[in-house]
Amino acid sequence: MPMIEIETLDGHERFNAYLSQPHGTPRGAIVVIQEIFGVNEGIRCKCDSWASQGYVAIAPDLFWRLEPGVELDADIPEEFKHALNLMSQFDQDGAIRDIEATIRAARTRLSSRGKVGIVGYCLGGRLAYMAAARTDVDASVGYYAVGLDDLLDESHAIAKPLLLHIAGADHFVDVQTQKKMHEALDNHPRVTLIDYPAEDHGFAAEIGKRRSEEAAQRADGHTRAFFSEHLN
Repeated sequence: MPMIEIETLDGHERFNAYLSQPHGTPRGAIVVIQEIFGVNEGIRCKCDSWASQGYVAIAPDLFWRLEPGVELDADIPEEFKHALNLMSQFDQDGAIRDIEATIRAARTRLSSRGKVGIVGYCLGGRLAYMAAARTDVDASVGYYAVGLDDLLDESHAIAKPLLLHIAGADHFVDVQTQKKMHEALDNHPRVTLIDYPAEDHGFAAEIGKRRSEEAAQRADGHTRAFFSEHLN
């Protein structure tokens, strides 16, 4: 696999990331943020898809401090359980620093005017929201982000466009949490929320039983248009 090493912000360590590059001059760069299952085949497919559309795509291994190179399958119960265990040990603030390092690495592959976006799924959706509030990324997208109700007080720091896809039947994000998200963010000038009323968590997964084809295609179309507007 085309892997690169990224230096941590403090310069003391390095971690791996999957890199997919376009043909010709890039339109921009997109950092693809993993679910709790690591940089697995589905996440790599996401990167390759973005590269085919003209973007440099990089997926950092955010579990590198816990289990470098882990790849798990959401449809295998034992692996799902292992993913939850990794999540329980995961340092999200440290992950944002690693994402910031990845943003910097992505910018080195662009011209001086090139822009970088982030797209994340599940845990990655939460981290995309955090990155929108805490980094200088140019545009962010979160799919079925978990636990945003305890991060809504950071919304004032979101200065660049953020798009959130919300699964209305998400068994990890209940209706009350979704309501809080809308109440806090609907009037935010930089944030757009799109609801998918009958869809469950993971509906846009590239591989496996969770995928809901029509909703995934619709959400991905919105994401393509969003990045085309804000990164090109």
